[in-house]
Amino acid sequence: MKNLEKIDLFNFDLENGKQRTYLPLFYQTFGQPVGTAPVAVVNHALTGNSNVTGEDGWWNDLIGENKIIDTVYFTVIAFNIPGNGYDGNFGNLISAYVDFTIRDVARIFWEGLQFLNVKKVFAVIGGSLGGAVAWEMAVLQPNKIDHLIPVATDWKATDWVIANVLIQDQILNNSDDPIADARLHAMLLYRTPQSINQRFQRNKLDDLSIFQIENWLITHGFKLKNRFRLSAYKLMNHLLKTNDITRNRKDFLTVVQTIQAHIHVIAVDTDYFFIPEENRESHQQLQTVKENVFYHEIQSIHGHDAFLIEFEQLAQILEPIFNKQKQHNYVSA
Repeated sequence: MKNLEKIDLFNFDLENGKQRTYLPLFYQTFGQPVGTAPVAVVNHALTGNSNVTGEDGWWNDLIGENKIIDTVYFTVIAFNIPGNGYDGNFGNLISAYVDFTIRDVARIFWEGLQFLNVKKVFAVIGGSLGGAVAWEMAVLQPNKIDHLIPVATDWKATDWVIANVLIQDQILNNSDDPIADARLHAMLLYRTPQSINQRFQRNKLDDLSIFQIENWLITHGFKLKNRFRLSAYKLMNHLLKTNDITRNRKDFLTVVQTIQAHIHVIAVDTDYFFIPEENRESHQQLQTVKENVFYHEIQSIHGHDAFLIEFEQLAQILEPIFNKQKQHNYVSA
């Protein structure tokens, strides 16, 4: 939890009309000081946090010195979604999780950037839930982002996503061991049958009583229970179904036409959660109204989690975006 900093937000109006008198926004910065280099905002996924690089950094393969998002050239800013508990003592928790939407989170992040006096963002990138927040950030401030990079995500929650959010919510509210049990179900959404079958091949542990796949799932549930809080899981899961950049706005094409950023949609060919067919269709629609849109697809047996596994492919996709910027004296604030 190195260099974790906090911004105090007061009297924040939520999308549903309620007001939060106080919201702490925790964040970390990496690389160059704010105001001296182009800014890359990195949004975390459901169980992630702001620790994107360095010790225990969850995107170390992509972010750091001499990495694709090179901290020698860039300022990296990563906010924690309020309520994810990543504040040192798990005090930053929210019980009324149904009050919040992804749009609220995106507005909170922009409040944070305003506080930091960041007037222009070179790139906003995020995977899964973080990518959905990135979409919303681009709609809220369509002229302030140069590159929008949503990875393994979508601009809306499909019926499939909403259905699985409901199952997760039911587990989280009714199970005797909610975090661990919800994680069992979630892990099977994040991987594929082919990935699971290839890895474990029906093998058992040495005592022949437990299959290795069972042990793997139980271990994942146990690990998450030890580092995540129930209220955080409920909130992050709920946010997924609030994903819709067209809610109370006009149709998709009308909304996205306002976005000035280059849009780089990155899907995973075997993603069973945010299915690639939806991203391909969105890209085709985008091409009818915008020229600066690009589609990339990670090829992987691993499904949704490929954005955390297939670093070489993702690096090849991102390299032209971030490498070109090194040649320019670009200041974000």
